[in-house]
Amino acid sequence: MPEYVKTTTQGAVALLTLNRPEVLNALSVELMDQLIAAMEGFDRDPAIHVMVLTGGERVFAAGADIADMAEASVVDMMQRNNLARWLRIKVIRKPIIAAVSGYCLGGGCELAMHCDIIIAAESAKFGQPEINIGVMPGAGGTQRLTRAIGKFKAMEVILNGRFLSAQEAFEAGLVTRVVSKEQCLSEALRLGQQIAERPPIALQLAKEAILAADEMSLSAGLEYERKLFYSLFSTEDQKDGMKAFLEKRKPTFHGR
Repeated sequence: MPEYVKTTTQGAVALLTLNRPEVLNALSVELMDQLIAAMEGFDRDPAIHVMVLTGGERVFAAGADIADMAEASVVDMMQRNNLARWLRIKVIRKPIIAAVSGYCLGGGCELAMHCDIIIAAESAKFGQPEINIGVMPGAGGTQRLTRAIGKFKAMEVILNGRFLSAQEAFEAGLVTRVVSKEQCLSEALRLGQQIAERPPIALQLAKEAILAADEMSLSAGLEYERKLFYSLFSTEDQKDGMKAFLEKRKPTFHGR
């Protein structure tokens, strides 16, 4: 099978690159299977603390592979249940940074929104244009985009198939920061290296608590956060981190 996802590592940071440039990185079933398998592998690897996901300078991912679905029936789609695999990305414990350059549309935008931080090139274009082919977002677009940019802006983007520029996406709250096209991947990797220096268990629990904020009431979220906070006092990283602070030295984190 072709290598639809290329992977490399730089210290404690794993880089995953979508690799179907001839079809603008369309998210075929095979590509998604390779991507999820790679993510889950790095999630299990104690040497990796952060992942960076990218496409290329021209395109991050222009959407789902329409050829996979064009002639499908309702029964076909329900039996295949391909969208269920996206839940496996949702439960990845380690932080994922998306480096988005060029088109980030449909399933590509949904994939970026499954990540935890989005670094966008000035050339980036975000959108959910599924309405133009007779359907609607199906891998979280209506839910995650609305939570990110609000109901009224999401309505315009989804119902009218409009693209957001990188700057618009930043101002609306979808994007973490905007950089030049040339700096996009290097900035994502630089941020990944910085985050990878933090205590690994605390990183994972902090991510878990932030994601829970979308699904819990404030009182339930505060209780959940408090329990996760207390649980970190069983780790060696907490002991050395606080001791290092008092001794005015740099801590050494081992993920234990």
